[in-house]
Amino acid sequence: MAAVAVGTPSTRYRPNSMHVLVIAVVGLALVGGILRGFVAGTPGVATAATVFCGIFVQALPFLALGVVISGAVAALVTPDRLARWLPKRPSAAILAAGVGGFALPGCECGSVPIARRLFGESTVGAAALTFMLAAPAINPAVLVATAVAFPGEPGMVVARCAASLITALIMGGLWARFGLPRWITRRVPHEHSTGGSRWTAFSEAARHDFLQASSFLVVGAAAAAALHVLVPAWMFEHLAGQLLLGIAVMALLAVVLALCSEADAFVAASLSMLPLLPRLVFLVVGPAVDIKLFAMQVGMFGRAFAIRFAPVTFVVATATATIVGLLVLGNR
Repeated sequence: MAAVAVGTPSTRYRPNSMHVLVIAVVGLALVGGILRGFVAGTPGVATAATVFCGIFVQALPFLALGVVISGAVAALVTPDRLARWLPKRPSAAILAAGVGGFALPGCECGSVPIARRLFGESTVGAAALTFMLAAPAINPAVLVATAVAFPGEPGMVVARCAASLITALIMGGLWARFGLPRWITRRVPHEHSTGGSRWTAFSEAARHDFLQASSFLVVGAAAAAALHVLVPAWMFEHLAGQLLLGIAVMALLAVVLALCSEADAFVAASLSMLPLLPRLVFLVVGPAVDIKLFAMQVGMFGRAFAIRFAPVTFVVATATATIVGLLVLGNR
């Protein structure tokens, strides 16, 4: 009888996101000379490359700052503490959660799990949703990035902060009035303690957020560069002359591009052929509702919640940004 050797199963190598990033950087460095010659010899590609690099280089420091802040929040501020800090009255809790979005900043991806945890701790659900919408939209990193992206236009910073905060408060109030707990069909995921230090929690959260946010920044910068080259100038002139159409297009573009809130201001600023008002709508809608946020809400809250919450948020954010923009910016 032939002996059968039994051994340990071989483990298959699976590269993680950091390995893919390093391989991509090395690959681009190796073919850099060829790409440089191609870009220099093609005017359209050269224009697109200039727009892409300008957006990416300007946005990257603010993206890094936002990631550092988000990692610090993940390491130092637990959902249990947030639940204890909220007032008991629903109206006061909603207002405190909205202001807390400025004091406890984070990216969109981090605010959704925190909001779900607040639901799990019997905290007012409206306050949790208010925090989820306010935190990625009015934190200091986002507002400073907006000021840098729009120099000489302080009204853009004021309008973005006001419209985003009002959107969060309205959605919190709507949930307090009309929301039903049975729409929350997903249970809070169990946390498994790994015994890691705060530095481990910080580094893991920062690495995850940076890789994810930077990938969306690349997509957004590439889309803006393509718009500069592929879309004829007469189409932008038509959008500039049709204010309502421009607002609708920019609101839908914010949903599709799904940019990180620390970097979206630079993409909006690059679309200088459009008035300020449609670009403000782009900046308010994006952190409130987009494709990736809808997917995360389905996973954390359930489909019944997401299919009700996301469309209403889109309408409220678009209308609020339009009204605030007309009051602060005028017809620009």
